[in-house]
This record gives sequence, structure tokens and C-alpha cells, in this order.
Amino acid sequence: MNAVVAGFGSIGARHARVLEELGCRVTVVSRRGEVTSVASVAGKADYIVVANETSEHCNTVREIAATGFEGTVLVEKPLFDAPEDVPDHRFEHAYVGYNMRFHPLTQQLREFAMGEQLLTAHAYVGQHLTTWRPGSDYRQSYSASRARGGGVLRDLSHEIDTLRWLLGDLTLAGAAGGHFSSLEIDSDDVFALLMKGERCPVATLQMNYVDRRTRRELMLVAERDTLHADYVAAKVDRDYTYREMHRAALAGDDSRLASFADGMAVLRLIEEAEKSTE
Repeated sequence: MNAVVAGFGSIGARHARVLEELGCRVTVVSRRGEVTSVASVAGKADYIVVANETSEHCNTVREIAATGFEGTVLVEKPLFDAPEDVPDHRFEHAYVGYNMRFHPLTQQLREFAMGEQLLTAHAYVGQHLTTWRPGSDYRQSYSASRARGGGVLRDLSHEIDTLRWLLGDLTLAGAAGGHFSSLEIDSDDVFALLMKGERCPVATLQMNYVDRRTRRELMLVAERDTLHADYVAAKVDRDYTYREMHRAALAGDDSRLASFADGMAVLRLIEEAEKSTE
């Protein structure tokens, strides 16, 4: 299997390493590498992973589509930096990299959600931005720049997708957020959402770049029981979810993968949350 990874930052390097471990022949496209254009190598690829900066995702998908590529494309989350029409394409499969769906705890939550009458759901994710990428200046990261697709709503949109997967389509009831900390960034660092799901009348989500005690938790409260998932305490090998996601994508197994439509639904909710706080 010939795979191409467009973008070679920390997440692109992870995708490339995992795909090589799965036996793929990997070509990396990077502004600083030997191959600088995804179009130049798309013709020999079976699988293309778009892992460059969020603000570049749409143009990269457009570039791949223009080659007539008919294989599988997976775009690292979020799909784009804002809702817009997906370029016309001939991709056999098109996915968004919401790998949190493949975490064992998420699978347990999914089974619980499908079998119980849910009353409320609560998600929380927070980690201080200065600890995200050790050895690098957080102020230079795309996370720090709204123009480059940064901010908690996009960076931590795993939780939005996961709640959609567990609860069905989400309707935004209210939002509060913005840039409130002393972090030297121009993107949002704190957000809270109040939502209603198809299968759950009340859902809340809090996300931030400022928690010095890294936390990622999700709780489902049902008529008969409550299930609480602590993703940090679980200590699952971080590559595990990426590995399982790529295995599913390479096999064309859509049962757990996020589609482009899923990714666009997340972006529309993000846009609505932002507009409600202007």
C-alpha cells in the first residue's frame, strides 16, 4: 500500500510512523522536504493523509481532487478551518481524523449510549498550551493563531465529534468563550457549550488551553446508570487510536470513521458557537 502524508509537523510525523509500522510505503510531502507538492505524488498513492496546518486543509484537498485521485483520503481534524463546500472529487473514501472514536473508553460509552435512555452528558478537556509540544515555543504554533486554524474549538474538536457520535446530531443552545488567559495567543483559549442531542436532552462541553492538570473526561447519565470515562487515567498508548483508525481507513471500514459530512457538521457547530459570542 502506497501512502502519502501531506505535512510533517508533530501530527504528520505520527501519521507517517504509524503507517510505516502498518507496512505502508510512505512518502512525506513537506515544504522543507524532498517532495513539496502532493499533486506530484498522488498518481502513485492509494491512501493520502492531509496533516498540514488546518488553514491549508481545503486547498490541499482541492489539489488532490484536481489530480483525479480515486483512492482514500483522510484529513486530520478539523476538516477545514471554516464551513465551506467540499471540492468536487472522485475519492473512493473520504474521512476526517477523529481518532478518539477508536479509544476503548469511547467504545464503551458508545455501547452504553446505544442501550440506555440518556438524560444528560458532560465532557471536559483541558491542557495548558505550554505543555502541548515540549521543546517548542507555543507562541509559534498554529494553535496560537486564529488565522492558521488554532483555538480550542478547533484544536479540541474531538469532543464535539465524540458527543455527536454518542448522542446524535447536536443543536447548540448556548455558548461562552474567547481569549481570557495570559497566554500570548490570538485564538480562543476557553469555551463552554450547552447543547441538545438527538438521543440526549442536555449536553455540556468545557474545553480550554489553560488547565495545568491535564484532564479529558466524559460522563453519560442515564435513567438506570451512569458511566464516567477518564481518558488520562486510562493511559492507553497514544498511537493505539491512530493505528486502529488507519487500519479501518485502509480497509474501507466506515463503521467508526468520521466522514466529511461529520467533519462539516462539527465545523458548522463551531461557527455557530463563535457567532453567538461575538
